[in-house]
Amino acid sequence: FSARVRRWADARGHELPGGWPAPGGAAYVAALAGHDRHRALSASAAGGGRPPLTFSEGNATLKVSNLGFLHYALVTVGTPGHTFMVALDTGSDLFWLPCQCDGCTPPPSSAASAPASFYIPSLSSTSQSVPCNSDFCGLRKECSTTSSCPYKMVYVSADTSSSGFLVEDVLYLSTEDTHPQFLKAQIMFGCGEVQTGSFLDAAAPNGLFGLGVDMISVPSILAQKGLTSNSFSMCFGRDGIGRISFGDQGSSDQEETPLDINQKHPTYAITITGIVVGNNLMDLEVSTIFDTGTSFTYLADPAYTYITDGFHNQVQANRHAADSRIPFEYCYDLSSSEARIQTPSISLRTAGGSLFPAIDPGQVISIQQHEYVYCLAIVKSTKLNIIGQNFMTGVRVVFDRERKILGWKKFNWNSSRSTPENYSPQETKNPAGASQLRHVSSSPPVVWWHNNSLLLMMFVLLHLLIF
Repeated sequence: FSARVRRWADARGHELPGGWPAPGGAAYVAALAGHDRHRALSASAAGGGRPPLTFSEGNATLKVSNLGFLHYALVTVGTPGHTFMVALDTGSDLFWLPCQCDGCTPPPSSAASAPASFYIPSLSSTSQSVPCNSDFCGLRKECSTTSSCPYKMVYVSADTSSSGFLVEDVLYLSTEDTHPQFLKAQIMFGCGEVQTGSFLDAAAPNGLFGLGVDMISVPSILAQKGLTSNSFSMCFGRDGIGRISFGDQGSSDQEETPLDINQKHPTYAITITGIVVGNNLMDLEVSTIFDTGTSFTYLADPAYTYITDGFHNQVQANRHAADSRIPFEYCYDLSSSEARIQTPSISLRTAGGSLFPAIDPGQVISIQQHEYVYCLAIVKSTKLNIIGQNFMTGVRVVFDRERKILGWKKFNWNSSRSTPENYSPQETKNPAGASQLRHVSSSPPVVWWHNNSLLLMMFVLLHLLIF
């Protein structure tokens, strides 16, 4: 709730769901207490006696509805420092920022038409180009030994891409302990000269912070430099506020399952051995990818059919008629007095036997004024199984690359701001993300869908196309 974050959000029309808490008020104090609890827990969870690190601007992340429905954080790079609001994505590796160039600034009519920030290497005294012979350069064959290493990151979403050249500069970080200390870490990232597709419409116009497994991702670089354990955690609150912590290895009482990291195309994949819907269990074995850049969950058969059929058979509500505006198959009518319906619990049994709880897998969607439906927010996939943010809500997820495990624990660090979600069909017609959390009221605010395509489906291919 810093003044900087509020100024950034207010300037772009991104109201915090439920409103910003008044400084000194009960909600404000509760939020700060939750932040302090998270900081203390993170410090106790750091490996090797090193406190975990987070961004110098703070560890909070914010879900922004009209910027692709992704979680964003403030990061500061360069000398003097320059701050950017970047999208956080475990489905890709490269951290890139827009450089001053043609084809980088969002069109004036777009949802992201607020003034953009640019990273200009010549204005940072600590900026260095990455040569073609660097181990981080994946396009060595396309550049000479005297030039900077180029990169091109292509997304399968609506001709979306970022290209430019790699640079090295400082990232400002802070320790997460009772006496925070600031430090600078030398990292690699992309200086984006040309952005296309979704980056010009709404998604990540000010940069994308890749959190993937590859050695060029910031978590990998921090671990390589001995600054943190090779692990990080993220939380996603029902109020649209989250947390990120580098070096956090979780707690001794968390649930865990092995990460199945494919060395050729590494992702945060795990094995699911069963699905529990209510009191019913189905045994199966499927590989599933955890991606924080995906707002909804994508499942292929047989997992999709088992969950949706089991859910429908146990819901005591009228199923909503098929609606082409909504990407979800299983939606149920809500009366004017309802904000939720009674639904069966959903859990994923993982390799080793631990259960991952889907605490809040549904979304409330406003069909029109005074008319709402509750939908099981799972999209049918043809092949990939992707666990998105809606399945991670209310859980601290630990991506421990050092021990090659995925850890999790229910984590309610801000229970005072827990509210149901409310979406309009226009927002969800393209199954690409989720709106900010809003109260379902007699006159709910409607946020209209912007025709942008997010970095969600088929993101495994990103690792084939990052250079």
